[in-house]
Amino acid sequence: QVQLVESGGGLVQPGGSLRLSCAASGRTFSNYAMGWFRQAPGKEREFVSAVSRSGLSKNYADSVKARFIISRDNAKNTVSLQMNSLKPEDTAVYYCAATSGVGITIIPGRYDYWGQGTQVTVSS
Repeated sequence: QVQLVESGGGLVQPGGSLRLSCAASGRTFSNYAMGWFRQAPGKEREFVSAVSRSGLSKNYADSVKARFIISRDNAKNTVSLQMNSLKPEDTAVYYCAATSGVGITIIPGRYDYWGQGTQVTVSS
């Protein structure tokens, strides 16, 4: 089992920034690729970003490319999502997820473990 706990969500004005963090425990963190997903009210959960086990490969949804940056620290068992130039449409619950599969994936069903989520609200 892998336990994931997100933090860092909150209320921010459009154009602002937030940094989400996800702390992992339970198994060897570096054995898992990590992803961030989000779900807005009335919408399906959608892929935001993912990072490989080593941290060398990263992937972003087109909607967040050039605004969000994913990173991981295998020594500290954490993965972070730096979110800049936030827009109202970024408002959602953000989830951290871990997959034991090879490579990184944008498909939620391929992730084995999920955190409880953290709310991000972008509003003036």
